[in-house]
Amino acid sequence: MRNAVRLLAALAVLVTACSDQTSDPDAILGPGPEPTANDRGRSEVVALTRNLYVGTDVDAVIGALQTPDPADDFPALVTAIETLGRTDFPSRAAAIAGEIARARPHVVGLQEVSQVDVVLPPLGVAIHLDFLPTLLSELAARGLHYVVASRVKNIEAQPLPGVSLVDFDVMLVDRRRVRVLETGSGTFATNLGAVAPGVVLRRGWVAAKATVDGETYTFASTHLESGQLAGLDQIRAAQAGELIQLLSGARRVVLMGDLNDVPGSPMYQALLAGGYLDAWTGFRPRAAGLTCCHAPDLSNSVQQFDERIDYVFLRLPRRHGDLSWRIRLIGDDLSDRISGPAGLIWPSDHAGLLLRLDAR
Repeated sequence: MRNAVRLLAALAVLVTACSDQTSDPDAILGPGPEPTANDRGRSEVVALTRNLYVGTDVDAVIGALQTPDPADDFPALVTAIETLGRTDFPSRAAAIAGEIARARPHVVGLQEVSQVDVVLPPLGVAIHLDFLPTLLSELAARGLHYVVASRVKNIEAQPLPGVSLVDFDVMLVDRRRVRVLETGSGTFATNLGAVAPGVVLRRGWVAAKATVDGETYTFASTHLESGQLAGLDQIRAAQAGELIQLLSGARRVVLMGDLNDVPGSPMYQALLAGGYLDAWTGFRPRAAGLTCCHAPDLSNSVQQFDERIDYVFLRLPRRHGDLSWRIRLIGDDLSDRISGPAGLIWPSDHAGLLLRLDAR
């Protein structure tokens, strides 16, 4: 695998982190096929960002582990396990696959793509969830051809024996309509690292340089550090700054993801200063565009978003003044709820963002 310096020199766009790439050879893309004849006559790029939601309040568990009192660790874990059962990822994966089938994005940026294993025989608990193959299976069942272009590991947590969470960012592409030229992933230099016994937080990014409808774009997706503690806004800004630098050589960039901070934050200002346009405000300047968050168990009967932390940012050549785009929320309407084990639930605790970029 090429090291970061060589790949950055070759692409002026991406670096590659070998240890973070998937080990499944069928999931890694080489150059894809040329777009079909039906696609050559079109000039539209469709991108979707979607936080899948691990299915429980991981921050609450980490918070309990960080306190000096060990008595709160196990109750927090039990609550998290109960919530995980109520949020039923297989059903939510089917709903999200349905969203993708209706929208037909060329590229999908996914956050909180989790592997959850909880085996606690004294409690009669045995949970094994692997989000990525579950979602890919649902997509294939709908006759869709999405494959993994890139992935990066963000979180590794083994706080107690028998309890494991591994979290990834993943980029999918529709191989029938996208020609992938190069892919990359990496971990930010600025990270929290170990935050509690057995819990390590390392955020990263995924990217693909690809041709859609005869135009080449660099698509990037990330999940910046979460939380409201003092100093975390500067960590997010530093992570965004690293990504801006890594993508500085790309001519057309679609940058998306759960950036975990609000408009006007240091992270947001860094992206604007880096030449990026917030696609939401560019298209819908008077709409709030709130994207987060539903209740941890996803059972809230009304939409209760109170912040905008999911984004699509664009950086395009000046000569593309004839470009236009549309962007909308996905998963924010009451009709989007699905049947869960104990009633209706939302597909995720976030809304997704669907971008349609047209070159005229």
